[in-house]
Amino acid sequence: MNPQVSIITLGVRNFARARRFYVEELGWPVDQEDHNWVCVLLGGGSTAFTLYPWDELAEDARVSPDGEGFRGVTLAYNVRSEKRVDEVLAEAEQAGASIVKQPEHTAWGGYSGYFADPEGYLWEVATGATKLPFAE
Repeated sequence: MNPQVSIITLGVRNFARARRFYVEELGWPVDQEDHNWVCVLLGGGSTAFTLYPWDELAEDARVSPDGEGFRGVTLAYNVRSEKRVDEVLAEAEQAGASIVKQPEHTAWGGYSGYFADPEGYLWEVATGATKLPFAE
């Protein structure tokens, strides 16, 4: 099995609000959409990011839709500088996100902060001592 992620799908309780945040406020370009889902391509298009109604996604996976609280997953947005970490967090907050951790220097030699999108999904915005080839 190759180490790759083809699609990241977030189950959202308020589809219209989530779509507005990612597409209209952050300006992520829509690749495909229908009445109950929206898809944008990330980076060079090798990974898709989709939003789907919470209950419908749970039903599709045949699991209970009653999940609450921390979901045990975060998404990360890697950038090339501390200045860019600050800028991205400010952009997210202006778009409607909540800053849940102000950026700070980390024990692992990086600099990062977190925001929560309107559905509560956590995004880390970070730069590190090691530069990743896919960092913005």
